[in-house]
Amino acid sequence: MKKFLKGIPMKLWAILCALVLLTFFSNDFGLVDIQKTALVLAAGIDRNDNEFTLTAQIAVPKGTDRTTGGTSGVEIEGTGTTVSDCLADLYGKTGWVPKLIFCDLVVLGETVVAEDAFDCLDYFLRNEYVPDSCLLATCEGSAKDLLSSTSAIDDTSALALEKLFSDAATKSGQVMTTTLREFAIGYFGESRSGYMPYVRAQTQEGSDQGQGGAQSSGGTAQPSQEEKIYSARETAIFSGGRMAALLSPEETFAFSLLEGNVYAGTFTTDGKTYVILKNGGSVSVRAEDAPEISLEATCKVQVYGESETASPQTLAKGMLTPEEEQHVSQVLTDYLTQLWDTCAQADCDLLFFRRSLRRSSPEAYGKWKDLPLSSVSAQIEVRAESLR
Repeated sequence: MKKFLKGIPMKLWAILCALVLLTFFSNDFGLVDIQKTALVLAAGIDRNDNEFTLTAQIAVPKGTDRTTGGTSGVEIEGTGTTVSDCLADLYGKTGWVPKLIFCDLVVLGETVVAEDAFDCLDYFLRNEYVPDSCLLATCEGSAKDLLSSTSAIDDTSALALEKLFSDAATKSGQVMTTTLREFAIGYFGESRSGYMPYVRAQTQEGSDQGQGGAQSSGGTAQPSQEEKIYSARETAIFSGGRMAALLSPEETFAFSLLEGNVYAGTFTTDGKTYVILKNGGSVSVRAEDAPEISLEATCKVQVYGESETASPQTLAKGMLTPEEEQHVSQVLTDYLTQLWDTCAQADCDLLFFRRSLRRSSPEAYGKWKDLPLSSVSAQIEVRAESLR
């Protein structure tokens, strides 16, 4: 190898170096010119009669030194009959071309999910620059108000919300996240169902709550903004693209158990907190004389905290007694039963009963596909065992 390199003429080395330098100084390597392009961190969509309003949160650098560094957000709005018209309106107002390639979050307001939400989400599937792995969420009130709110824990609301949907939050069982791809598969499948985390914004305790004001350099008092914290422990479930019901935190936790997502997730009952260290879940469908769905979950549980002082032996092992195992199993089974009852009453096929029915027996699917979920028999069981 060394002999080969030594054998290359110096003229060839000079030509190669010249080509590299020419390429380096004449090409931007696909970098985005922030003077011409708006980098959208998150998009919020609201519906007003026959028009959509798209609120785009744009990333804006705070500064270049240590004290003013970081990223802040600026919200701009566009309106139109379609999401594409909204983006064109944004360009007409600002002169910036909105780029959605960095958009990792799409938030839908209450007015959007009250009807078929896919008449606005279809744009994000058509646009080749939008990743189908972007997160979807719906919120209380309008998406504009949510994205325009001031986060108490981060520079922008978009960054704070993405932390809310982190892998750690998902594994805790407290939040059920979904992506554009997953929601589209459920929407266009046999079950025509899906879900999104439901976000609520609350005023941070101890904030000025808009009553005081910050003094500007000219001596004029500027009203301060309320700082918000966000919660997504509830889950909105959809049927045919329309929000059908809202799962409680307990039902959301049961849904996570059924999906096998929970690791180090905790729940509290009767003055004790338990941690789930291993989890598995399954959904099966049988169709003989009548269709039946079976929901099962297994988990390894350990005592994580008690309202009363425990002995050193109990603290070290955290093991459950047989009576506690039975009690915890019943509590989690009740959570899962509540989940199924909510889905059945809303006729939302969140657990993909119809899809499983078609895969198991096309003949049975043709016979039972229009059967209301409230008429489907359900066998539900959660087995909780102490980690030994």
